[in-house]
Amino acid sequence: MATPLDLKTAHRQFTEYLETRRRAAATIIAYSKDIEQLTTFLANMGKKDITEVVHDEVDAFLKKLASDKYTPKSISRKINSIKTFFRFLKSSGAITMDPAIEIEHPKYETKPPRILSKVEYRALRDSCRGDIRTHAIVELFLQTGVRIGELTNLTIEDIKETELHIASQEGHAERTIPMNKAAREALNQYLAIRGTNGTSNALFITKTGKPLLIRNIRTAIDRYFRIAGIEGAKVNDLRHTFIAHHLMAGTPITTLSKLVGHKRLSTTEKYLELVKGKQETGVKLEEL
Repeated sequence: MATPLDLKTAHRQFTEYLETRRRAAATIIAYSKDIEQLTTFLANMGKKDITEVVHDEVDAFLKKLASDKYTPKSISRKINSIKTFFRFLKSSGAITMDPAIEIEHPKYETKPPRILSKVEYRALRDSCRGDIRTHAIVELFLQTGVRIGELTNLTIEDIKETELHIASQEGHAERTIPMNKAAREALNQYLAIRGTNGTSNALFITKTGKPLLIRNIRTAIDRYFRIAGIEGAKVNDLRHTFIAHHLMAGTPITTLSKLVGHKRLSTTEKYLELVKGKQETGVKLEEL
């Protein structure tokens, strides 16, 4: 029989577990908030011990989310958090039965990746050219295809003369990405004005010297999407654009898969249908 474990302690232990697994800060925050929302709901139902929780109560929480107008996609993401939470508790011996094991994800339509057109690609770059820091960030996204979490974790030491070092994180292997002329020039311009405020060795920092956060980057780029007149695009679409444009330019899919850090070649192959019939062999990507 499992030892009693109150809801708050279970939540705290789960967060500490994620930290020991070296999950990205944004992932830890998102998962932790999801479980806090769940445990608050359970507490309001009169639950005190995580071992008391059963399937119907987890299901009731998900139905409450639906009634509160959460989208199926948002609910599915929270289910990922919940399933990870209870798997952790079961593997650690805190519970003997997993109440989320039979929980199913809601069905929802997955939209294909948004790929910036040539006009949008150029408009975004032009719109932020006067903002040296954001311009460098946009160029790194477009010219190297890094993930937003990887970009925020970059340090000064990760910048080589012609390469970008990406440390292993969230289960993704360490890799090195070549930087073209456009990326190097934008980055050099930023480094010239970066300064040495604070003690952080993070590559991208605020005016007070603190590391730039993911939400700061999203806000800045969303602003330039609006200025450039680009609708329906998100930061992650810059990575999608990098992948699609490389496929159209004839980059071998195995090479590209390694560049972007895909665990499986099949993930990269999914982009082939998007670029079918749009081959642009010989085009210089930074001039699109």
